[in-house]
Amino acid sequence: MSAALASAPSAWRRATRSPGLVVGLAVVVAVVALALAAPWIAPYDPNEQDVLSPLAPPSAAHWFGTDFFGRDVLSRVIWGARISLSVGFLATAAGVVAGTVIGIVAGYCGGWTDRLITAATDVLLSFPQLIMGLLLVAVLGPSIGNLILAIAVTAVPAFIRIARGSTLAMRQRDFVDACRALGFSDLRIMFGHLLPNIMDEVVVLASLWLATAIRTESTLAFIGLGVPPPTATWGGIVREGFDNLLDAPWLSIFPSLAILAVMIGLNLIGDGLRDATDPRGAP
Repeated sequence: MSAALASAPSAWRRATRSPGLVVGLAVVVAVVALALAAPWIAPYDPNEQDVLSPLAPPSAAHWFGTDFFGRDVLSRVIWGARISLSVGFLATAAGVVAGTVIGIVAGYCGGWTDRLITAATDVLLSFPQLIMGLLLVAVLGPSIGNLILAIAVTAVPAFIRIARGSTLAMRQRDFVDACRALGFSDLRIMFGHLLPNIMDEVVVLASLWLATAIRTESTLAFIGLGVPPPTATWGGIVREGFDNLLDAPWLSIFPSLAILAVMIGLNLIGDGLRDATDPRGAP
């Protein structure tokens, strides 16, 4: 049995005793559930305009008020969660897969392969994440697919680095020598034995990076490089309310609170997972 599988029960016990992880999971699950149930729980169509009620304050009819076009802000926040969360999840998943595979190959093969991948990773890491995402979206054009690609590209270097470092530490272990002695192929060793043993670090980074991906999507939408209107996204809703911030602050406050809640929840999950997978933690 691999070290990762052997330590799983102990890690699970530590995870379930972490109040931060439980709170973070509750927040994120609640937001995801609201997003999935948007067609049934949103009180209005997110793009339905009421020209007689522009910039209406929060009321019994519109809990979060309305925007400049009379659209219900609550409905747009609920529907906007679908786009923001989808882009964040898909971009992070793509970055995890690509970065982890490349990092394992670099750490296991070594030599010129490792030097080439490390040099390319250092170049990518020299660019701030938001600037790189902005440049890619500006070149490719604002759309959901391009947003996912741009944010995924910014995530890949971080996962390359952590996967490479963990693989370098693991490839000298006895079980790797045993696999080679048994005639296992390099692919089988890398992805059948090394990968399960480095997944703890990858999962923790993925939970933290998901928050970064959602924040990046919201930032790009805020500066006009997100999904084109009238599609509701959290960053886009904040941007729409920015021009009326003094007269109608609810337009930006409520989507900003949604972003904040998800950021806090994901960071609590990341901290809880890190503590749960720490070998120095109590069993």
